[in-house]
Amino acid sequence: MWDALFIDCHLAAMTEDAPYGGVRDGALGVEGGHIAYAGPASGLVGPPEKLAKRVERLAGAWMTPGLIDCHTHLVFAGERAREFEMRLNGARYDEIARAGGGILSTVKAVRAAIVDDLVAASRPRLEAMIRGGATTVEIKSGYGLDLESELKMLEAATKLGEITGARILRTLLGLHALPPEFKNDRAGYVRLVCEKILPEAKRRGLVDAVDAFCEGIGFSREEVRTVFDAARGLGVPIKLHAEQLSDLGGAGLAASFGALSADHLEYVEEPDIEKMAANDTVAVLLPGAFYFLGETKKPPVDLFRKHKVKMAVAGDLNPGTSPLASPTLAMNMASTLFGLTPEEALAGMTRNAAAALGLSDEIGTLEAGKSADFAVWRIAEPAELAYWIGGLAPERVYARGKELHRVEY
Repeated sequence: MWDALFIDCHLAAMTEDAPYGGVRDGALGVEGGHIAYAGPASGLVGPPEKLAKRVERLAGAWMTPGLIDCHTHLVFAGERAREFEMRLNGARYDEIARAGGGILSTVKAVRAAIVDDLVAASRPRLEAMIRGGATTVEIKSGYGLDLESELKMLEAATKLGEITGARILRTLLGLHALPPEFKNDRAGYVRLVCEKILPEAKRRGLVDAVDAFCEGIGFSREEVRTVFDAARGLGVPIKLHAEQLSDLGGAGLAASFGALSADHLEYVEEPDIEKMAANDTVAVLLPGAFYFLGETKKPPVDLFRKHKVKMAVAGDLNPGTSPLASPTLAMNMASTLFGLTPEEALAGMTRNAAAALGLSDEIGTLEAGKSADFAVWRIAEPAELAYWIGGLAPERVYARGKELHRVEY
């Protein structure tokens, strides 16, 4: 018998065979942490009570795959609300930096923290995302910028998964910013990432992917290429922050390495989009940073559609440019700011987000054999997930068949 069977519900399975992969009057069976059945209730081979140890009747609720945030900087110490206030009072970035703000203030706080401090500071952010429907969250390092601190961030991300039950993917973002001790030795810092930080993270089993910030205020294509070569040599998948503020050709570079994703992409041009399409590199859209920074250059959504590039949506949760811990608000922003349809937005936080993490065979849709990661929503139609501006939360959230969150009415 199955462990559980959910009936009297509708499925937004997010498969591509129907709008939202929709199944009205559906059923979902769970066995051993995986989906045993997902389809119409009429397809069940016997009475529910004969099929499962526990039968749950959901009174017409919708079930979706667990939401997937495939791009966050969730682990950090300190806060930067004060510099947000300073900026709105007219302060320039250099003034904020001289006052102790900016990314290096977060680096200083992370370096001073121990792993348990980082876990304690970051856990409320992750739990807020779980309450919002997330079952899988990617977490980047990049606020340590030395061997000890980068590993400390990745260890904290690992512990957060163990504590909460959420699936955590850990990304080494070594090339995020230049640490102050290397301000006159960029090549030396790139070597440190390639020769010490990345190999040690790999040796300890702390890294699922490598990322970099390819931008004029970040790192050049050649510096990024050096790290990508090192990652490829270690068999570590690749992602990239690309074309957020200017077009440096980072997306094309990432695609040439078979990157899982290129993220931001406001300034990407069509030739690089064609390279992404040819290499099945996912475009990860980050509307939170676009909104928070008051940007006006939007990612070329119509070109992604034209070339059939998968579009994922993520929150980019971070202390400086996107303090966004709501998956559904990220979906709403993707629709209202970038023009994604509600179905595209939901696909962006399920099926396509799974592809951006290299996990399409495991999560992202409600299909037999996949992990039993799902959320239960008290809504009339799936479009509501991108429609509501805050206030919408799932009634239940499950990962690997285990309940992570439930609202009692």
